[in-house]
Amino acid sequence: MRRTLQVLNEFERAGVLCRYAIGGAMGATFYVEPLLTFDLDVFVVLPKAAGELLSLGPLYDALRARGYQEDGECVAIEGVPVQFLPVYNALIEEAVSEAQDVMYDDTSTRVVRAEHLVAISVQAGRDKDRERVRLLREQATLDMQYLKDILARHNMERQWTQWTT
Repeated sequence: MRRTLQVLNEFERAGVLCRYAIGGAMGATFYVEPLLTFDLDVFVVLPKAAGELLSLGPLYDALRARGYQEDGECVAIEGVPVQFLPVYNALIEEAVSEAQDVMYDDTSTRVVRAEHLVAISVQAGRDKDRERVRLLREQATLDMQYLKDILARHNMERQWTQWTT
């Protein structure tokens, strides 16, 4: 995975993407015991194209130019299936903006904070997200005031209450 992260960092430096952060189950493994997952979910802020449209096209072109091929909804980068998820709402935008810089072996990367992973999971609302929230609540060191502030900013207090009572 180290080489995969290096490629993401290179793409960010080259402007192929503006910013990225690891989310999903792989992002959660930076805080809790590993979860079963087959891909690396990467939230990306993309450069705006003409007319303010966002497109994964330039990113996929850059990946293909390096010999990386699509496999379903993922791209295999150095043997790791990577799913690129453009920032699609205010919560995800905030999560990427406030992601933490961490080291993976000797490679710098950016990971969504545990509190944002919880909020994103609550927003998604799937069974596997409930399990992720349970694990993060049990194993991660959560800043509960920070989480409450996120939930309030994104009008998710009711959902949180339903999930936790």
